[in-house]
Formats: sequence, C-alpha cells, structure tokens
Amino acid sequence: MSGYLWLYQYRFIDIPWNSAAAWWAGFLAADFVYYWFHRASHEVSVIWAWHQVHHSHEDYNVSVALRQSMFQRLCAIGYYQPMALLGVPLPAICVHFHLNLLVQFIIHTEMIGKCGPLEWFINTPSHHRVHHGANKYCLDKNYGGFLIIWDRLFGTFAAEKDDEEIVYGLVDQPQASGILYLQFFYIRNVIKKARNQETWGNTLRSLMYGPGWSPGSPRLGDPDTFTDVKAPRAKYDPYLPVWNKGYIFIHYLITLLLQQVLTFNLKSYTLGTAFMMFGFILVSICNISSMYDYWMFAGVVEVVRCALYIMYARTTPITGFPTIDTFLLVCFFVSMVVWTFKSMLVTHDSTKSLKFL
Repeated sequence: MSGYLWLYQYRFIDIPWNSAAAWWAGFLAADFVYYWFHRASHEVSVIWAWHQVHHSHEDYNVSVALRQSMFQRLCAIGYYQPMALLGVPLPAICVHFHLNLLVQFIIHTEMIGKCGPLEWFINTPSHHRVHHGANKYCLDKNYGGFLIIWDRLFGTFAAEKDDEEIVYGLVDQPQASGILYLQFFYIRNVIKKARNQETWGNTLRSLMYGPGWSPGSPRLGDPDTFTDVKAPRAKYDPYLPVWNKGYIFIHYLITLLLQQVLTFNLKSYTLGTAFMMFGFILVSICNISSMYDYWMFAGVVEVVRCALYIMYARTTPITGFPTIDTFLLVCFFVSMVVWTFKSMLVTHDSTKSLKFL
C-alpha cells in the first residue's frame, strides 16, 4: 500500500473512516481491484511468470493456497492506490484485502460441491476449481476474490462442467518439485520467447500480452491452438525411499519451527541475525524440496547446511528451551553424518535430470 496515505490527501470524495459507507466501499474496492490484478496476473506474461507457481500444484486442497510467488506482490504496486483518490480509507482496504485472502484459502477444496444460489454472486469452491483447471474451457476464467460478479460482468466467467473432470496444474506441467525451480523456471521461458521475436513490437507484446500469445494471434493467443488437456493426466510423483520421505518431513517441521522462532524474535534480533535466519530457512526449504527431483548436489548442500547449524547453535541458543535446542543439535548432527556417507557413495546417474537453477 505504498503511497496510499499520500494520495489519500488528494481524495475526490470524503468518506468518514468510521462510517458504514467506508467499510462497504472498502469491501467493494478491495474485491474489485483484486479481480483486475488477478486477471493481469494471468493475462500479462511478465506477471504470470511469478503467479504461475500458485497454479503448478497438481492436487487441489487448502495447501495450494499456501503455494505463493516470492515476488508477485511487487507487481501489485499501483493497483490499489487509485482507491485512495476515491476516498476509501486505508484501514477499510487493508481489512477487506486480508479477509479476501482468507476466503481464498477456504475455497481451495474439492470437498464442497456447488452452492446453489450463492454461485450467482460469490466465488465458491466450484468456481475456483475452474480457475485452477488446465482444461481448455478453464483457461483465463473466474478471477474473482470474494465475489464472482466481476467475472460475470466482464466476460471471464465459466461454470464447472459436471461431465468433464478438471485437471489441475499448468497446461505444460513442469516435472519438478524444487521450490526455486518452480519459482523461476517460467522467467526463462518469457525471456527466451522475447529474444526470439523479430521486431521490437513483438518483443514488447511477448512480455505484456498473454502467455499464449504468438505473432499474428489475439492478445491472449488463439484458443484453437491451445492444448486441450483432458483427464486422466499422470501426475509428477517421483519415487523416494521411505527414509528419505521421513527425513524431508522431519526437516520440514524443523524449518517451520525455525520460521516461528524468527517471527516471534524478529524485533529483538539484529539485522544480521534476522537475515542469517531467513537465509538458512530459505536454503533449507529449497534443498529438501529439491530431493524430490534427485538434484545431484542436494546431499552436499545438506552436509554444509547441517554443519553450519551445528557451528552456530553449539554456542548460541536458538529456541531458548534447552531440551529442544539439544534435540535440534542431535538431529542436525545425525543428518550431517548420514548425508556425508550418502554423498560419498553417490554415483552420478546421467539418466536423472537436473531440475535446479
């Protein structure tokens, strides 16, 4: 919301912040702007390059709502600010923006069917299932947040079909689970497409038009040329030994614990300590997820990661609870030993693809 309060000084309409009108205006404004930014996230290639990670999950449940882009929020600068000129108080925008996100979390489910009359004006799980589908009829549809009326008004609505199973994920589904790969792989596609254009105009169009655009086609591409994805489609499900899955699960829980420690102690940490903790958490989640892709350097990185934790935590309490800190030290020491021997025994299998930046 950078610059919102500055623009609010020059508002055209004065709505008392504590009036019912201000909160209704905030509700409609936040939902309306969400629709247009969400639509841009799908219909502008450079924004889709960040947003696509949210759609890369091949299942559909509440965990999908947590699969978010690292940088998409930066692309939203400039979308909400005009509401300040219309006199919508910032608290009303902020409250309804976060309520909108809460609704977005709830509707990522297959457990709720169609909701009768609510389907006409509320974005239900049924509508959002369409939005996450890779089927041709699902593409570029149902961008709404809490309300579905914007899609109905602006021609981007599609109802869920009872006779066609929805295939979740991307049309060209990446065969990878690594966090960094999923976050950044599409950027390479956008850059490659832009560099291959023969004119500066087409280079700009490849960046600002839809991801399905090609020279001579409409802004969002020619639907007749799109792949018509149909169920069943095999999901990316690489085999991992049970012990490796257990290891990933344990260290994922540990990483969540460290994230909570960082959150609760952020104000007391120095800037250097905060960045160090954040970096360790980021490397942790990236490396353990890359194990699903058989990244050849995952074992070596794991040895270094565990060793660094031991060197730091040996003299500095992490959680402040001696029993937990001792348990974490033991866990990281055992992990370091396991991956040291594992890395020494690894033979580089050229048939296993490298899916990491």
